[in-house]
Amino acid sequence: MNRETTIKLTKKRWLVLAASCLINLCIGSLYAWSVFASPLAEKLGASGGTALTAANLAIVFTVANSVGPVTMISGGSMNERLGPGRVVLFGGLLFGAGLLGCGFAGSIPMLVVCYGLGCGLGMGMVYGCTISNSVKFFPDMRGLIGGITTATYGLSSVLVPPIANRMIGSMGISGTFQVLGVVFIIVICGCSFLIEQCPPDFAPQGWQPKADKSSGGMAVRDKNWREMLGDPVFYIMILMLMCGAFSGLMITSQASPMAQGMAGMSAGMAALAVSVLALFNAAGRVMAGYLSDLIGRIRVLTLAFVLELFGLALLLFTGEGDTLKFMAGVSVMGLCFGSFMGVYPGFTADQFGAKNNSVNYGIMFIGFALAGFFGPTIIGKIVSTTGAYTNGFYVAAALALAGLALSVLYRKKKA
Repeated sequence: MNRETTIKLTKKRWLVLAASCLINLCIGSLYAWSVFASPLAEKLGASGGTALTAANLAIVFTVANSVGPVTMISGGSMNERLGPGRVVLFGGLLFGAGLLGCGFAGSIPMLVVCYGLGCGLGMGMVYGCTISNSVKFFPDMRGLIGGITTATYGLSSVLVPPIANRMIGSMGISGTFQVLGVVFIIVICGCSFLIEQCPPDFAPQGWQPKADKSSGGMAVRDKNWREMLGDPVFYIMILMLMCGAFSGLMITSQASPMAQGMAGMSAGMAALAVSVLALFNAAGRVMAGYLSDLIGRIRVLTLAFVLELFGLALLLFTGEGDTLKFMAGVSVMGLCFGSFMGVYPGFTADQFGAKNNSVNYGIMFIGFALAGFFGPTIIGKIVSTTGAYTNGFYVAAALALAGLALSVLYRKKKA
């Protein structure tokens, strides 16, 4: 690559990053489902003559969460062949069309198709491309960029719910979906034209590659997904991700009822606790990503597992009226959850090379999807059986300890 092209791309990568972050802010609205669920249940119940609750629509969100890795992997493969701009364009159309379809849906199966499959598959396709491509453009600060791009995705769950609530109040749930669908299509597809594919040999002007702290001081060879699956370290990493994300997703799914049931908070204070959790989640992605550039990914992940145990202990000993203790607990848990999400894009690229990171990170993300299924499912069953969250905290603590052991095993493998 000639010097003129390098200088041009070194400047343009910031525009690519800004566009990617704005796109992620849009697709992160997938996690505003809790705002949509009750009005949708009321609408469908009224039209069908059957009383429905948000719980009856839980399958819609479960499907949306489960299918994301499918298009993260396939979209990553298309990214290498077609370029991220085209993949984001198609994924944005699919995501926006899914929201539009929800505005006309008259049944739960239709919502599963529109929100579950349309938005879920569209989100996975876009998310994988924006993050992996941004990380490739910033080999000099992979951790920080991975943190920023994932943080904007997480911030959507803070910003979108109050906006959507007001829209639902003024134009109804159907109109809200239709307007959001059109707006997100315009924003995502418009920004897709600013997404340029990072050349495989790109290095920013004035930056010289050096051995990464998390690679054991060795140069990293680019591996494709088959070679990655043949590396025992991959299985250590994906299990670490699942162990680390489990407690965060478990608590995120139950934060409001936890606050009310354990600490006796009002509905308003419980909503504040949910916002605090989301804000620390977003902050953790940026902070941990930046710190991992300085001291190494695995050290940050090890610290996150230790802090996770501390956060779980705070929640475990929270009783009636312990508002501050509960807030401190969810703050720590949000910070730790964000740390895993912010560090892993760069961690995966460090370990298996940046060239195929679009596909490789999509496969690694299956660890998150598994945590997203088992975390909420297990805590739901525990609460319905025992009426308390205690055993769920014990399960999460056991997995955090397992993750801590896996981080030690990773160090030995890389020694």
